[in-house]
Amino acid sequence: MAKQKMLQFVDVERTMPDKRPPDLRARDFAEIYGEFAREKAAEQAGRCSQCGVPYCQSHCPLHNNIPDWLNLTASGRLQEAYEISQQTNTFPEICGRICPQDRLCEGNCVIEQSGHGTVTIGAIEKYINDTAWEEGWVKPIKPSQERRESVAVIGAGPGGLAAADMLRRQGVQVAVYDRYDRAGGLMTYGIPGFKLEKDVVMKRIAQLEEGGVTFQLNCNVGEDISFEDIRARHDAVVIATGVYKSRELTGPGAGSDGIVRAIDYLTASNRAANFGDDVPEFTSGALNAQGKRVVVIGGGDTAMDCVRTAIRQGATSVKCLYRRDRANMPGSQREVANAEEEGVDFVWLSAPHGFTAGGSHTGAVKGVAIEGTGEEAVAGVMVRKMRLGAPDATGRQAPEVIEGADYVEDADLVIKALGFEPEEIPALWGVDALEVTRWGTIKTDFKTHQTSLPGVYAVGDIVRGASLVVWAIRDGREAAQAILAQLNAGTAVAAE
Repeated sequence: MAKQKMLQFVDVERTMPDKRPPDLRARDFAEIYGEFAREKAAEQAGRCSQCGVPYCQSHCPLHNNIPDWLNLTASGRLQEAYEISQQTNTFPEICGRICPQDRLCEGNCVIEQSGHGTVTIGAIEKYINDTAWEEGWVKPIKPSQERRESVAVIGAGPGGLAAADMLRRQGVQVAVYDRYDRAGGLMTYGIPGFKLEKDVVMKRIAQLEEGGVTFQLNCNVGEDISFEDIRARHDAVVIATGVYKSRELTGPGAGSDGIVRAIDYLTASNRAANFGDDVPEFTSGALNAQGKRVVVIGGGDTAMDCVRTAIRQGATSVKCLYRRDRANMPGSQREVANAEEEGVDFVWLSAPHGFTAGGSHTGAVKGVAIEGTGEEAVAGVMVRKMRLGAPDATGRQAPEVIEGADYVEDADLVIKALGFEPEEIPALWGVDALEVTRWGTIKTDFKTHQTSLPGVYAVGDIVRGASLVVWAIRDGREAAQAILAQLNAGTAVAAE
């Protein structure tokens, strides 16, 4: 009698792909996890309980058919597993790497709740789709017929590219406009290579280009081309700009040299380390942690990217200040554990209220900074110790200052990773009729993603606020479906 392929969670322990040792992986920007072998992937997929109500699927923003492709993987039918995987996800090999599975699919796995350890869904998803690329199962985009309608996508991040992919597969002519010199948005310049190697992103962009999507890069809407010109050229427009405006810090010394934004720091590192670009701010030391005492302020995934990047750049010390405790931080616990293994020191229940100046930057050119007022270089962070008090409006315990417990944390480089806010799109683009919420995000219809402007849609972080790549992909796919419905009905006209 053949052995049961599934329901092996009682007998088979949960395992992850091997991680490279911390002392080795902290020397480069290569991904830290190895790849499952075929037998190990099948074994781990076979731990799935195939439950009647798959919480892994319902808690996935894309509602990926996880139980079915786990079953197919356990049965050795990898190509079919890939085909199921890509039906609901435009970039499954990317999500397998960067989704916070511990908060989504794996965190809601039934066998995890029963104490047996979750199925390693993300690692298996990565294995299935990496194998698909290696075996040539990922086919070029070839629409069965071409359509005359065209759609503009403003922003080449995950939401915009997901919409572009779905529209192009239906024969729609798609033009993507982006302010950067490479497509991919934060997948290219925000997320470090140790979480997402850049050739993975570049392969998808090349597939889109070869499939007929056109990219107009180094194109800043509102400066190089007007929004109204774009509307006039196309039958529909998708706004997928993301949110790039960093939240700021105030207090004494906040303008000192050496206090930089996370997005600037990560972009410089990705350009230099992953693409070999000449980045003057990196070469000068202004956006380079080498030989410096680094303090990162924030507790989200961006903060985790910054501290782990600083380790790899050769910082003498890396500390992360967060105003709540470990249990209440928004970043992935898996990322926190990886950072601690690599030598990051987390200073919980700590918040800055100013900065001391007068320091000097090892390897830096004095006065070279992304932002600042020409003040002296930062020398330290003035820290207030906190405790958790009563819950706030969101239900989280609000941090309170402990009087008399202030101290100074020495620092040569301070990185602000406090989150992102939307740019003022209506003002920047001169489109007052584009409605926004009280938070400055673009207001859209919940189902179709259409904005207050006819034929104009918006997806991703510019609608949700700073969120996950997987949510942006979902938005892009849904908007593409809504646009196709409008195009088929002959009612999607961007320009009035």
